[in-house]
Amino acid sequence: MPHSIVSCVSVDELTLSQAQELRRGTVVLACLALLRKPQYGYALLETLNDAGVLVDGNTLYPLLRRLEKQGLLTSEWNTDEPRPRKYYQVSPDGSLVGAGLVREWHDLVASISRLTKEDR
Repeated sequence: MPHSIVSCVSVDELTLSQAQELRRGTVVLACLALLRKPQYGYALLETLNDAGVLVDGNTLYPLLRRLEKQGLLTSEWNTDEPRPRKYYQVSPDGSLVGAGLVREWHDLVASISRLTKEDR
């Protein structure tokens, strides 16, 4: 007999929660793809959100620091403008990792597409 969802949590809330988990790993892939050209954090945040990759600053900035520490990004302060900004760009190793993640992504999309076909 199938179990029902706990009454205090709606299907919509569970779907939203699971969708957030699903998206979490895609932010790294999106950052490595977008940072082929230097961008500062807030511009990157807006680009991601405009593209439908919803992330907030409390998630993005620690992620950028972690990717830099791992050697996948480089950063440089631009102090030419009135407000100093830290620009991030993918490193050579980050480009290689990004290309590998893109291949993995395409393989995963193909696999999930096969698994979720209606006429299985």
